[in-house]
Amino acid sequence: MGKQTMGTPCQALQFRADNKLYRIQTPQTPVARTENWAKFNVDQFPTGTNAIVAVLAYTGYDMEDAMILNKSAVERGMFHGQIYKTETIDLTKMRRKGDGIVNVFARSDVAGARKGAPAPVQNSNFVDTDGLPYIGQIMVEGNPYCSVLNTVTGNAKISKLKGGDKAVVDFVAAVGTGPKEPMQKVSIRMRYGRNPVIGDKFSSRHGQKGVLSQQWPDIDMPFSAVTGMRPDLIINPHAFPSRMTIGMLLESMAAKVGVLKGEFVNATPFQKCVSDPKSSKKNKDESLVDKYGKQLKEYGFNYHGTEVMYSGVLGTEMTCEIYIGVVYYQRLRHMVGDKYQVRSTGAVNPVTRQPVKGRKFGGGIRFGEMERDSLLAHGAAYLLHDRLHTCSDYHTADVCVRCGSLLSTTPVIQQKSSAAFAMGLGSNKESRIICRVCSSSRDIELVAMPYVFRYLASELAAMNIKLTLTIGNG
Repeated sequence: MGKQTMGTPCQALQFRADNKLYRIQTPQTPVARTENWAKFNVDQFPTGTNAIVAVLAYTGYDMEDAMILNKSAVERGMFHGQIYKTETIDLTKMRRKGDGIVNVFARSDVAGARKGAPAPVQNSNFVDTDGLPYIGQIMVEGNPYCSVLNTVTGNAKISKLKGGDKAVVDFVAAVGTGPKEPMQKVSIRMRYGRNPVIGDKFSSRHGQKGVLSQQWPDIDMPFSAVTGMRPDLIINPHAFPSRMTIGMLLESMAAKVGVLKGEFVNATPFQKCVSDPKSSKKNKDESLVDKYGKQLKEYGFNYHGTEVMYSGVLGTEMTCEIYIGVVYYQRLRHMVGDKYQVRSTGAVNPVTRQPVKGRKFGGGIRFGEMERDSLLAHGAAYLLHDRLHTCSDYHTADVCVRCGSLLSTTPVIQQKSSAAFAMGLGSNKESRIICRVCSSSRDIELVAMPYVFRYLASELAAMNIKLTLTIGNG
């Protein structure tokens, strides 16, 4: 999970031009850590937050691997993060070999003023006179962030922000520009705020990953009878038995002791816990549960890390004690804002007229053969027809019933009878569908079919294979 966390990717962020970087806003150092933590300077690159985690089936919103976050904790800044996206614009790629410098970064109105014919100020709220955006400028979809001027034609090419997310211009840098020649390459870095929303993914360091299902109001969260503390995060108890992540349960208990004592806890795995020299049981090693349980008891807490809790909704005591402690949780880079895909109608493939693929191009989600099989098994024939025909490449074609040809029918414009034209019935020309094979327009039917079927008929005709259709009523 550490490879997928937002975390702290680097220390020299202001000097980097990575294509995409994820960064958590207010990271913390973990209370429970290994012996090598300081040795490898892991604190320089923190990956998560110490969260108060309750193991509890509180509502229907934390079933399976879903989890609940405390809304107030999120509003205070827990798990807030940003994505940094850098675009490098290179004007030398627009230049043909042997040509001089024609394209420069500039606003069109500035160039006009130099020639003595000032043009109207364009995009001055977003783009400076050098054609680059103001650092700190808040941008929304459609706002210009770069202007490239052709000094010969006087035309400006404006780059505009894509996507529905609000962005902030974080950094602008000239790349490899000499002192005498005009700027030809720049890097523009945009910062996108990504606060936790329903569907985002979180994980402990033990692989207990889960999806945020609800941000629960603080007043409705369960609270402890001893301290009145409300958890930041609620995880379902069913996540533990099958996965056997006992380390997370031990971390919760150990970090709870560490917080109470105000010091870090050595959580190196497989360490031997030597018994207390004053203890009467000198032959057996003390378990970690007993070690931390005794310390918890000294601070007035339950020996096993559980606490009596009250329902935040009803105010009544819960029927069993709830296991609650401190666990280092990470926010992962799998965010619903980068993955959701919605489409009604949109771009289609010009050859097959079926929806294109890919979220970037506004494409549809593939309804494949296995999905088709499941609808057939359920007897949902009309839904299948809707998915694979009506919402895909619906097409109507004229088919000759006599010869069964799909491709030989064609519209022909003919002269109307002089009597009809004399009566003033519109134009003196009319269009009819005829079959070029049968030279007749009598037995022609309009048939609905997927357009890709017509494409198949054309492909077969190119290989001298004739496709004959039999048209009937049932």
